[in-house]
Amino acid sequence: MAKTILIVDDSASIRQVVGMTLKNAGYEVIEGVDGKDALTKLDGRKVHLIISDVNMPNMDGITFVKNVKQMPAYKFTPVIMLTTEAGDGKKGEGQAAGAKAWVVKPFQPAQMLTAVSKLILP
Repeated sequence: MAKTILIVDDSASIRQVVGMTLKNAGYEVIEGVDGKDALTKLDGRKVHLIISDVNMPNMDGITFVKNVKQMPAYKFTPVIMLTTEAGDGKKGEGQAAGAKAWVVKPFQPAQMLTAVSKLILP
């Protein structure tokens, strides 16, 4: 059975590129346009991994991750932050919120898949 990954990014083109990369590698993909929208997608279905942008309208990625970690069903779901932010300050915030990895845009599909395969739960 395919593993399901939630992609959260306000950029449709980024969601498309990440989605294609993951679908081509055999993953199921759910998309959220921002943190608020993504939380509505976490409705009890099994999500094996979350890939989230940091800078988004309505709810940013760090706040979104903090919210996810409060949800018993998703508390242990690994999160990769995908962002243009390369600064250590934001990275620290992301890790404190519960993010397991940090991938900087623009990313290489192979790099993304390596990070995903390391973190995805069996």
